[in-house]
Amino acid sequence: MPDFGFGTYRVSDQNQAHIDALIEAIRGGIKLIDTSTNYFDGGAERAIAKAFRHFDESVREGVEIVSKFGYIQGSLLQEYKDDSSDLRKLECSVVEYSPECYHSISKEFVHHQLTRSLERLERSRLDCYLIHNPEYYILDAINKGVPKDEYLDDMYEQIFEAFCALEEEVKEGRIKSYGISSNSFAKPSNAPDFLPYEDLTTLAYKAAKESGNASHSFTTVELPINIAEKEGLKCSFWAKEQGLRVLANRPLNAFYNGKMYRLAEYEESRDYYMYLNELLEFCDNDLLRPVYNLIEQLDESKHRFGFVGDYDAFVHTQVLPHLQRSLKEIEGDTREKVISYLELFLAEYREMVASESGRKTKEELKHLFKNCNDALQKCALSYLMRQESIDYILVGARRVRYVYDLLSLREELAQNNL
Repeated sequence: MPDFGFGTYRVSDQNQAHIDALIEAIRGGIKLIDTSTNYFDGGAERAIAKAFRHFDESVREGVEIVSKFGYIQGSLLQEYKDDSSDLRKLECSVVEYSPECYHSISKEFVHHQLTRSLERLERSRLDCYLIHNPEYYILDAINKGVPKDEYLDDMYEQIFEAFCALEEEVKEGRIKSYGISSNSFAKPSNAPDFLPYEDLTTLAYKAAKESGNASHSFTTVELPINIAEKEGLKCSFWAKEQGLRVLANRPLNAFYNGKMYRLAEYEESRDYYMYLNELLEFCDNDLLRPVYNLIEQLDESKHRFGFVGDYDAFVHTQVLPHLQRSLKEIEGDTREKVISYLELFLAEYREMVASESGRKTKEELKHLFKNCNDALQKCALSYLMRQESIDYILVGARRVRYVYDLLSLREELAQNNL
């Protein structure tokens, strides 16, 4: 039966709640933590290090850390754009996918990023290091009109070179094993950006031989699998036949029929209208009228978000910039109070959005959950726990209460053996 792993996407070392959640997950017996160099600009790896400072060596040795490399974003992207930086001097092969997202799996980049990961994690060796979404090379080639046979051959060559670098790191003792995390493993085989996986073990054998290792250390594949996205099970079956383990990510975030769904239900906020009314009352004056009008508009549109992730994007790109402009000329006690009211309101507003989007999801995807009468998240996770080709289900839990819920479900499913 699969076990749960702790996923650290959107985990930050600057948020104590995230670190507390990691600590409780480790105390509760979680044996695998999944992270990446680009999660919160390295903040997720630093958060893991902070959490492990609370435990002795025996506990630290009992929890596997899986990290990933490939993305060049945030501060790393700024460093890469600096012609005088050490990173730029490596002359890595880089895909410039968008102005905010570059990507590389070059041999030199592997060594550079592993060094950074080990520093952030405060470790001398990493349990498993994964190539993170190498299909960016395919996407770039498609955009440039490169024929499929050509870009697949080039992709395999890129992966082989990365495997050679990873085998070298195994020999040096800086990693125990390696693998690939790819969203494209879960695509239909006829999709242009599907990443064929049948020859990966052959590449690993060749890379081990090239590096002088007796056997390869390719152990792991990671990909999206959930109750709505089942295509990836084909890859998981193949992986088990090859003796590889499978990490399933996005268990509760499903892309289905062109839409993203959060496979979870949430209770409505009990305090929403109290915070709403307090905020509106405080802002009911000429000075704060722009804030008042925005909050009224938000209240009227809280049912329009189909996915809580849409709201998160909306609040960061639209709401917060508007609020910053509205509060620019306001100073002193008034500014501090309105910010305090806004923080409380927006937290409760998000709960209302999550609750409403959960109801919509349950209705729109009822055919997927017709044989389960529990909450959406329990049904979705129970489905994955029945998949013998999955080893770990990676679940994000950035609050202690979410960790407790996960550990409770883990115990219940284990006792009932599904």
